[in-house]
Amino acid sequence: MTTSTRVQPVNEVNDPVYRDTTALNAPQKSLIAGGIGVAALLTVYLLATQHIAQTVLLGIGLLLGYTLFHARFGFTSAFRRFMSVGNGQAMRSHMLMLAVAVTLFAPILAYGYSFFGTGVSGYVSPVGVSLVVGSFIFGIGMQLGGGCASGTLYAIGGGRSVMFITLLFFIIGTTIGAYHLPFWTEDLPAFEPISLATSTGLGYGGAWLVSIALFGLIAWITLIIEKKKRAPKMAPLPTTTGWKRIFRGSWPLFAAAIALAVLNALTLMTRGTPWGITSAFALWGSKIAAFFGVDVASWGYWQGANAALLESSIFADSTTVLNFGVILGAFLASAAGGLFKFTKITMGNFWASVVGGLLMGYGARLAFGCNIGAYFGGIASFSLHGYIWGILALAGTFFALYLRPLFGLSVPKSNDSVC
Repeated sequence: MTTSTRVQPVNEVNDPVYRDTTALNAPQKSLIAGGIGVAALLTVYLLATQHIAQTVLLGIGLLLGYTLFHARFGFTSAFRRFMSVGNGQAMRSHMLMLAVAVTLFAPILAYGYSFFGTGVSGYVSPVGVSLVVGSFIFGIGMQLGGGCASGTLYAIGGGRSVMFITLLFFIIGTTIGAYHLPFWTEDLPAFEPISLATSTGLGYGGAWLVSIALFGLIAWITLIIEKKKRAPKMAPLPTTTGWKRIFRGSWPLFAAAIALAVLNALTLMTRGTPWGITSAFALWGSKIAAFFGVDVASWGYWQGANAALLESSIFADSTTVLNFGVILGAFLASAAGGLFKFTKITMGNFWASVVGGLLMGYGARLAFGCNIGAYFGGIASFSLHGYIWGILALAGTFFALYLRPLFGLSVPKSNDSVC
């Protein structure tokens, strides 16, 4: 007699799904070959037309996408599980990721280590109305749109059809946000950027100690809440055993957390800034708008250092190259696990993706980044705005728990056996 087991789905939206086994499907060899072919062609093109750093970043992006998919390393689902039923397992993996990241970022930022002789700088952004509003609406948007910025990219790589809708409206939202950004940053109150390392006198060593203590405190609080609420456990992932697990099985969250931190540090040393995602969306949307006659070059967002990006190929933009790498890496990971499959779009998840994508895009521009650029990159750079982003995104997540059922999206329940 066959029994069904509840396992995590490919995407970050649904409840765990029933499968007859937790074993993986056979590898989708034709898709793997196609993905490798596309990656090889893109590598050759970048080598022929761009600085070598762009090719390195493509490789880092491939590894980021592979890691995200193999562990289903989510920010949307982590926030939702914690705010709905108190399951903090994924939140603790965030703290591990951040702990490794600050440990690597501290000497890189302090001494300016880089691979190609460029200067390095972290993401340290102002704290003001734009940050508060932007991170809050991003938290709402990611719970409706089916994933955060990184989740959108890796879900597209995994074949989740509705995420193409999320991405489209993510791009629209962030382009509108770029147009409106001077109002939010120049006309409304804000403090100067605050770094725990350089604005406080702590230095990078002191800021590292404070950061590690904060991560430990947050992890401890999640354990207390989880025990008090008797939170359901996370559902397992389809997997395999032995060495094959490296290439096509699920990875533990702690392994992915360490890998993502290391890859973010490599990104910092390769291009001079940490991993980011949504600035590329603003670039893509603005270029499309310019094609249709919109004078985007006159926008405040595209003045100064950003102006050259509008005139260059998108392949000269390091964030674009990273994004393409993440999608391709997730595609290869999903095909290796036999999991790539286009999914059904319903009226509910369509409209949720439209609203969620717009909110995430607009919120990311106001908040100086998304879950990667602001939360991960900001905290790893010792910026106070990264912590505030996380708190406000959690508040947005809590609010969105009451909106998700309106679109037919699920919310974990305390009496679930797994979530």
